[in-house]
Amino acid sequence: MRRGGARHAIPAALACGVLLAATTACGDTADRAYPGGAPGINNPASSGSPRPAVGIRPPGLGDRMWKQVPADTRQLVVVYGDSRDSPDSLVVLYEKRGTAWDATGSWRGHNGRMGWTTEHRLDDERSPVGVFTLTDAGGALSDPGSRLEYWHDDNAFAPTISDDEAHAHDFDYVIAINYNRLKGAPPYDWNRPEGVEKGGGIWLHLDHGDGTSACVTVPESGMKTLLRTLDPARHPVVVMGDRDRLKS
Repeated sequence: MRRGGARHAIPAALACGVLLAATTACGDTADRAYPGGAPGINNPASSGSPRPAVGIRPPGLGDRMWKQVPADTRQLVVVYGDSRDSPDSLVVLYEKRGTAWDATGSWRGHNGRMGWTTEHRLDDERSPVGVFTLTDAGGALSDPGSRLEYWHDDNAFAPTISDDEAHAHDFDYVIAINYNRLKGAPPYDWNRPEGVEKGGGIWLHLDHGDGTSACVTVPESGMKTLLRTLDPARHPVVVMGDRDRLKS
């Protein structure tokens, strides 16, 4: 059911590339430490007046990656992974104005705790490298003014680790990344068109300070900005990967 508070049997444990592996919840509950930190602690988000990118494409994107961006796209979320095996990344929103791409938002975030892969598989703890459309959103909290279709459901988007304060707000707001999923369905929809082993349920969602199972995290201010800015009429996509592969 779209919008409203209908209850669903499919929990958010299906998100972030996890098949009912509810002990991970896009974060880590073991005694492992990862570099970086939650925005506002030791990894402050940068926003306000990011330096604009002038040219036919945003910086750091090579020919192979750029050719995958649809010609009618006017909004890009680029996730610059620090390195191939790093969980740390920079998330930048670009909007096309005339012939130039301007950076209109920038935030430190996190990706898969093991880094990135071009062959994502279920539970590999790496985020998939690629270009993916963005069409559907939702969250445990009410719609903050999303231009994307928004499904509000505090049950379906409940945190998968109920007794861990660090993850209590992971899914307050989410944007589904269209990797191995049906467009036009709620982010928690279980359908995997390319098969379960290819993973799925990969989202942009609130940052919890470390790496994820496959999702990309953004601080709350960034998620609200993305939800209020990304416009279906401008055909938004996310371009994501480690910096080396993004440049290819």
